[in-house]
Amino acid sequence: MVGEGVLLECLENPAIAEVLMINRRHFDRSHPKLKELLVADFMDLDAVKTQLSGYDACFYCAGISSVGMSEENYSKIIYNTTMHVAGTLKELNPDMAFIFVSGSHTDSTEQGKLMWARVKGRTENALKHIFPGKQYNFRPGLMKPVKGQKNFKGYNRYIKLLYPVMSLFFRACSLQQIARAMILVTLNGYDKNILEVKDILDVAGKE
Repeated sequence: MVGEGVLLECLENPAIAEVLMINRRHFDRSHPKLKELLVADFMDLDAVKTQLSGYDACFYCAGISSVGMSEENYSKIIYNTTMHVAGTLKELNPDMAFIFVSGSHTDSTEQGKLMWARVKGRTENALKHIFPGKQYNFRPGLMKPVKGQKNFKGYNRYIKLLYPVMSLFFRACSLQQIARAMILVTLNGYDKNILEVKDILDVAGKE
């Protein structure tokens, strides 16, 4: 859901010249700016390295729900895979900015009771050492889908309908605002590497 929303904004934003979409499965979307690279295993990128260079930023939107998962298996997906991709991209694009979509209540101490929050906190902490000064962690909460979006799974299928009511009780932002903030942070930098919802809104501007 997040990746698709960010992609749609990037394709429409004049500051973006080209987008490389890295997927495990084909995503049915065509655009003059868009290229797709299918990768069966994100832990094995050697065969596609030549296609990963020449980029200014990575908007890393991959993830999975922690429901029903052990910390070991969740860490393999959220931490190990992210670190491998990040390390490969840093090697190929030394000046790249790397933006990691984390989540509200992520635990920077890595010591809290919520398993997913600890794992994402550990991931955030490790990434800033790979991309010093050019790494940003976005921590959205409730997110509003963008127009034309189709990729909804689980409870996300109901977000579009419930968003007007839920946004009255929870700090919220749209995926368009998240993407816009990602682009602006890449271009202009930001004084913090962790952006909570209020920071995302400040950078993107309220709709």
